[in-house]
Amino acid sequence: MLVIPAIDLKDGLCVRLRQGRMEDSTVFSSNPVEMAGQWVAQGARRLHLVDLNGAFAGQPVNGEIVQEIAKAFPTLPIQIGGGIRDAAIIEAYLKAGVQYVIIGTKAVKEPEFVTEMCKAFPGHIIVGLDAKDGLVAIDGWAEVTEVKAVDLAKRFRDDGVESIVYTDISRDGMMQGVNVESTVNLAQESGLPVIASGGVTNMADIEALAKVSDKGVIGAITGRAIYEGTLDIAEAQALCDSLV
Repeated sequence: MLVIPAIDLKDGLCVRLRQGRMEDSTVFSSNPVEMAGQWVAQGARRLHLVDLNGAFAGQPVNGEIVQEIAKAFPTLPIQIGGGIRDAAIIEAYLKAGVQYVIIGTKAVKEPEFVTEMCKAFPGHIIVGLDAKDGLVAIDGWAEVTEVKAVDLAKRFRDDGVESIVYTDISRDGMMQGVNVESTVNLAQESGLPVIASGGVTNMADIEALAKVSDKGVIGAITGRAIYEGTLDIAEAQALCDSLV
């Protein structure tokens, strides 16, 4: 299982939100490229980037910074989410050196878009499902829908989606631990690999997820924990490797 550092971009800065609220953000760095280098130096094998402004705007806003990070670390797999709503954006990111693009809101509003993009860009499409009480939230988590995350994941089972990034919004940025049960359930029900997100706080969370990696949990995204020092990437990845 991979331990994946998150770099959330807002107004060109590296920040973390609490439960997705733009007004409740903490700035951790004014240099996201430098921040990426810090996580790479600690042994990160993949980076998770989010264009927070883009998620609300419906189009990339911090795209140049994403390109700079991809250029600085050309051999490092990078996944990017936030404001990815058409094929041209996906193509531009992939050309810039990004490995995976995460389709979130558009996957909920137009599921057929995911099907089309998987055909156009095989092996590069991840679906981002952000849920509160099992129901999918969209538009930067501003709206909670009536769609069940499990049902939507099943919809993409045969499309060629690389994986699902599953975020429990109620846990995100709150340092309260990860929702292992719902993450495993999503992987088992959908038959798709799942990357856990939201609430990954300490080694106990990493261990709990790593122990269910055989049930389809292939990664854990961590943000506030590594910025505030409650989790060490090198130590966490070493634990995951030891449990293989």
